Amino acid sequence: MDSPRKPKSLSTNLFFLVLLMSTNLLTLFLSSTFYSSSFCYLHPISSISTLTQISSSSVADSDATENPDTQLDLPSEFLAFTSGQALPYGFNTNFDSDTFYPPVGQACTRFPDELGRFMSYKVNGSCPDDELLAQKLLLKGCEPLPRRRCRPATQPDYVDPYPLPTSLWTTPPNSSVVWTAYTCKDYTCLINRMKTQKGFDDCKDCFDLQGREKNRWASRQVIEGSLDFTIDEVLATKKPGTIRIGLDIGGGVATFAIRMKERNITILTTSMNLNGPFNNFIASRGVVPLYISISQRLPFFDNTLDIVHSMHVLSNWIPTTLLHFLMFDIYRVLRPGGLFWLDHFFCVEDQFLDVYKPLIETIGFIKLKWVVGKKLDRGAERREMYLTALLEKPLKNSW
Repeated sequence: MDSPRKPKSLSTNLFFLVLLMSTNLLTLFLSSTFYSSSFCYLHPISSISTLTQISSSSVADSDATENPDTQLDLPSEFLAFTSGQALPYGFNTNFDSDTFYPPVGQACTRFPDELGRFMSYKVNGSCPDDELLAQKLLLKGCEPLPRRRCRPATQPDYVDPYPLPTSLWTTPPNSSVVWTAYTCKDYTCLINRMKTQKGFDDCKDCFDLQGREKNRWASRQVIEGSLDFTIDEVLATKKPGTIRIGLDIGGGVATFAIRMKERNITILTTSMNLNGPFNNFIASRGVVPLYISISQRLPFFDNTLDIVHSMHVLSNWIPTTLLHFLMFDIYRVLRPGGLFWLDHFFCVEDQFLDVYKPLIETIGFIKLKWVVGKKLDRGAERREMYLTALLEKPLKNSW
């Protein structure tokens, strides 16, 4: 005969209820932790090596939802370069890490088609002839460009450059350039294009060293109120020998750097190859070119340069916020007492009064020279103007 059931005590029921709830909570915690950790590798820049191991379409769909800028179909050579590389000897105090992440421009992944073409090549072989593609990527903000494991083309009949000082004012040999990216196919064409070529080109007459370049920034009698400062006039504002190193932003064919070299001053020149081999030409003359755009942080440490110069490049075509950042970057790299020579800044009168004059004054420079003049070649009704200014970084801290 079955024995009668005894009702369970209240304490027993409570025990089983607590046990059931605890089990459910533990299951929920473990499942959510596993789910989160399985998706922690969906950030292609910080953990890009993991992307090469992920092929599930569900993962790609989920990542595209979380971050629409993410591109999972990036070229394999791009992934190989940008993947985190473990340091051979482990943690390094200088890096504060055990992993090295090679830098590329954040905007590179925004242009996957162009990036795919740029990073498609035979490893250890020859690079594609794609200078225009590389420059377009760079100007879009893909800066720095990713490195590549291939060899760029050179002219088969290349010859050594002319020796110094002959090279300073001599047109280089045509064999120093691969011409496929340019309208002109030799230096004779570039020298004559001001007379023969219609339409606009950057620094159209720069390659004619016997033209305007021959007298640019040269010594002359100082004319009060002129927009054209001379190098000797500017150097006279500082103690002799204290201007030694500097930078020319957008310096064309580096005539400014050549003038300074003749005065034992070292100037590096930034330049793009806008329908002309500007960087090749600069190097052939015997001074150093920097192939960077105005959007890149200047590659110098704080408070190090004696002078920064820029002619025509810094103007109203640059977005105002970008220009503000650039001006502060110039301030950053100049040493206390260093000079910023803003040469022929172009805008219209209303812009100057409402935007650019206040913007420049916020940076904190001291005005040594400040000359405003009208640009009349296209008509006074346009109210176009130039500003040429010599500005000095204060000797004392600005904070």
